[in-house]
Amino acid sequence: MTDPRAVIAAIRDGRGLDGPGASLIAQGLADGSVSDAQAGAFAMAVLTRGAGDNGRVALTRAMRDSGHVMRWELPGPVVDKHSTGGIGDTVSLILAPLLAASRVYVPMISGRGLGHTGGTLDKLEAIPGYICDQPEEQFRRIVENVGCSIVSATADFAPADRRLYAIRDESATVESIDLITASILSKKLAAGLDALVLDVKAGSGAFLKKPDSSDRLARALVQTANGAGCRSSALISDMDQPLARSAGNALEVAEAIRVLGGEGGALRDLTLELAAECLRLVGRDPDGLAGLIDSGAAAETFGRMVAAQGGPHDLLDRPDAYLETAPVICPVPVGQGAVAAIDVSALGHAIVALGGGRVRAGERIDHRVGLSALAKLGEPVGPDRPVAMVHAADQTAAGIAVAAVQAAYRIGEAAVAGPLVRDRISA
Repeated sequence: MTDPRAVIAAIRDGRGLDGPGASLIAQGLADGSVSDAQAGAFAMAVLTRGAGDNGRVALTRAMRDSGHVMRWELPGPVVDKHSTGGIGDTVSLILAPLLAASRVYVPMISGRGLGHTGGTLDKLEAIPGYICDQPEEQFRRIVENVGCSIVSATADFAPADRRLYAIRDESATVESIDLITASILSKKLAAGLDALVLDVKAGSGAFLKKPDSSDRLARALVQTANGAGCRSSALISDMDQPLARSAGNALEVAEAIRVLGGEGGALRDLTLELAAECLRLVGRDPDGLAGLIDSGAAAETFGRMVAAQGGPHDLLDRPDAYLETAPVICPVPVGQGAVAAIDVSALGHAIVALGGGRVRAGERIDHRVGLSALAKLGEPVGPDRPVAMVHAADQTAAGIAVAAVQAAYRIGEAAVAGPLVRDRISA
């Protein structure tokens, strides 16, 4: 098959997507021989008719292979984690060094925030000097010497996905489970992983809002990753409330450092769950993970990674000296009661409005701004117990954010929070 129109017609007519067709589309997206019109038609056909289980695997492999795929020769397994995004989700900054301290290797290729969720790279760039754009030779050296490195993807990784990602936004096909799956996995698997654990969010702050969408996406991701030759499982985790007490780039880095220092809470708990899942996938015993945090081994590895990527050598000793703070910090007061519900997406949008996120790719962000001391479901609040603290660049922005956060919280009878991990999906 040499004509992309035939591939599009096959999907449109319900015949699915085969390997040669997926390769034709992926290569054409990468080299420009598939036009924008054809790419849009392909995305719409997949959205409306589906690619099929085998077609989704074929598309993921083809998009992965449209660019450079890394190969490793290391004395241990190569693993990674991917999250579908949430508020206060700074798991990657803790999990990567924790797994490295467990003697597995974590070459984590991450992204920037877009929409209401934050990006791992934006958080790390709140650290002065930290360089996300590392040449492959240096990336390899850091992984080999430290055990983990968190970097941005180069143009060589899954170029087909870069083009299709933009087309999906323009053609109203972002919601396709098949295309989301291929987009996530093509980039992750290009890093040459032995195993991948997925953290799929469910709840008011999740990317996909339909009741069954998180389960469908988790199952598609696991089935596809395993079909493409990478051991995988998924946890469906709660996003009906922020994962951490802070949301916003520098604030989240500070909280991650506190967790690495032994602080408890949901952020630590979910990190340990995901790290244990990673180790089980490669046949390692997950017992002792908490001890690697409590002993300082994970923190020491994080510090080495930060220094290797250009950040300060003493960040863990003096985080307040390096992480910028916003000039205006004010409480978000509410009436007396308890937290009954939280519109978590609205909290994310409030951070974006403060300048802590971006609406369009490439926009500059203010690493200082965000929310801290976020109240969780069921907790008592009132005039003397605010639901959050706003960190803003000026008083006007702070006032707008206070109103947005107040609207995001419903105060009434105390709600009972659901389980942090709602389900586990394995092959």
